Amino acid sequence: MVSKKRTVWNFFDRIEGDKVVWIIALMLILISIVCIFSSTSRLLEGSQTRLDIVKGQLFIVAAGLALILVCYNIKNIKIFRWFSQWGFLFSFALLALLISKINTGFVKSIELNGARRILQFGGFQVHVFEVVKVAMVLYLSWAQDALKKGELKGPAKEIWKKIIYIYAPFLITLLMLVPGSNSAALFIGGIMFLVIVIGGGALRDMALLGAVAVGLLAAAWGIYEISGHKYMERIGTAISRISEHEDYEQQAIDARIGSDEFYKALDKIRQPYSAKIAIKEGGVFGKGPGQSTQRYVVPDISEDYMFSFIVEEYGLWGALIIIFLYVSLVARASIIVRNCGKDTYAKLSVAGLCLLITGQAFLHMFVNADIGPMTGQTLPLISHGNSAFLCFSLAFGIILSFSRIAQRKIEKEQREAQPLLELKESVNSGLDVLDAFESGEVPAVEEELEPEEPVTELNEEDDEYEL
Repeated sequence: MVSKKRTVWNFFDRIEGDKVVWIIALMLILISIVCIFSSTSRLLEGSQTRLDIVKGQLFIVAAGLALILVCYNIKNIKIFRWFSQWGFLFSFALLALLISKINTGFVKSIELNGARRILQFGGFQVHVFEVVKVAMVLYLSWAQDALKKGELKGPAKEIWKKIIYIYAPFLITLLMLVPGSNSAALFIGGIMFLVIVIGGGALRDMALLGAVAVGLLAAAWGIYEISGHKYMERIGTAISRISEHEDYEQQAIDARIGSDEFYKALDKIRQPYSAKIAIKEGGVFGKGPGQSTQRYVVPDISEDYMFSFIVEEYGLWGALIIIFLYVSLVARASIIVRNCGKDTYAKLSVAGLCLLITGQAFLHMFVNADIGPMTGQTLPLISHGNSAFLCFSLAFGIILSFSRIAQRKIEKEQREAQPLLELKESVNSGLDVLDAFESGEVPAVEEELEPEEPVTELNEEDDEYEL
């Protein structure tokens, strides 16, 4: 076989894996660069310019693309399995440092807006919750795959292995997330729960696990009340957001302009109301790139309210493009999962990471549209945020790597299948017999053909391929 000459025109033909997922990832990254450039007015500090912010974003984009390519080029699925088994311990260590309020010369737990979610290592800051999201999805995928293969050590009874390796890590992680953010704890806990359910969790076990999780959250609320609101402060924040019925809009209208009451009421409604104003003013076609006015009002518009910003500048059509990209990711992930065959780890990892990305995207959109309380969840691979961008890049890289492995497995089975020439000869022979029978030369011969369909499965011996 003569190999094709490598040119710019057949570049995409040489890209392996799911090309649609590649396009989705690259489109989201390009949208991120454009939107960060337009929405960074409130991010400028001192003598900084927008160009400085964009340069920083381009550096993070380059790091994210490098991370995607590294994961994409890993040919052995055992490498992912090995790293995934440490996901819970890694998450536990980061959350423990965060909760302990550590403050040494190198590691520091940072409190921001009354919550602890960031660890600073030297000059670098890591948003711990973003790391935990991906790490726990991969860990739970590995644990359930190892359970089915009988690789987990410990008690002989399977139920105890489930408790030690699956249920306990889920509950511990959920409880450790609560002090930093109730909404993040509920969202990440929901994603982890879905991964366990998809992995084949029994209905009785899932009901009991859900009840225990609710009990732990109730216990956290009890600690908050008993301690006189000194511990688990984020519980109080959640309760106030849910039970709060004060009409701050009316208070701002009734108060004298410029008074303390006026500004206190205005601060309560500034972000959600400005986000809704941005959506309304965007209309169908938007104001155009760089023409947003609400970016000067909403402090976190490049993070928590990025979708509102996109609608304001690019209108309904811009919003539909964003929604289409995330919905397309769900569709492509379902195809990748189906092609992974019986490999539980690969199937759960792809499904879990896809649920994480799309679930957070739509939660972000709902909050921007004022459907539910504010959660602080960013728009994956678009919003400003270094840790979030790199973690979601890792997620896309893993999805692309598994799609590549599945594609190579399918191609291998196609090469090993019966050649097309032999099938053609068999068909021609059958047609000759039919012609002879119709002409009365030979009697009819009934033959029952039962072709076997190839089964796609990522076996241990098939999870490494040559490029």
